[in-house]
Amino acid sequence: MTMITATIITTVMVTIMATELLQLIWLASPALPVGGFSYSEALEAAIDHEHVHDEASCADWLADQLHLSQARGDMALMAQAIPAWQTMNTARLQQLSAWVHASRETQEMRLQTEQMGRSLLDWLRIQNKATEAALQFCSELRPTYPMTMSLALSLARAPLEQALQAYAFGWAENMTQAALKAVPLGQVSGQKILARLAHEIPEAVQHAMALSDDERQAFCPMLAVMSARHETQYSRLFRS
Repeated sequence: MTMITATIITTVMVTIMATELLQLIWLASPALPVGGFSYSEALEAAIDHEHVHDEASCADWLADQLHLSQARGDMALMAQAIPAWQTMNTARLQQLSAWVHASRETQEMRLQTEQMGRSLLDWLRIQNKATEAALQFCSELRPTYPMTMSLALSLARAPLEQALQAYAFGWAENMTQAALKAVPLGQVSGQKILARLAHEIPEAVQHAMALSDDERQAFCPMLAVMSARHETQYSRLFRS
């Protein structure tokens, strides 16, 4: 291999990696028009019932949600759905989509995942990256956020671990912003919470990638109870 050829190959690889990175940053951005900012995922109810009341208790709540709910549930599903989208394994995708619909424990959780899934699918349609067949199949599945985000991440062609890290950080950013408004907290406290979550995301991703179908679960009782209570909470900032 000549030096010129090696230089060209290196340049192409760097360009591809940069494109993948930018796509992941875009998908992790709170500016993604899916409405994630309007949900607290039961955090507001946890504050109302005094389970969360300051920076430390908020950080503990969100870290538990990361490991007990996200890593064992939606992130574990996405670790399987991303490669299924890349190969258009429709039988596998139908199986995973059915699990998402069956595992939402409250009406609030179901409405959130369906609304965000539809919004993300609308966004994907204007990006001209997914095939028409993939978009149509995703629509037929009754879009949910984990399944549609898996499709979006599959298009980035980034390593699976990095794709899940991007998703998890996007979730962490949204939840931190919700905490700033609802606890309320200052910007410094928010950055401390986000730093803790960012530190714990790699472990959560590794856990998610290691889970099989039989090990994947959405069992998080306190989160479900708080979500159900938030549906009828009298005073609230966030959607239910």
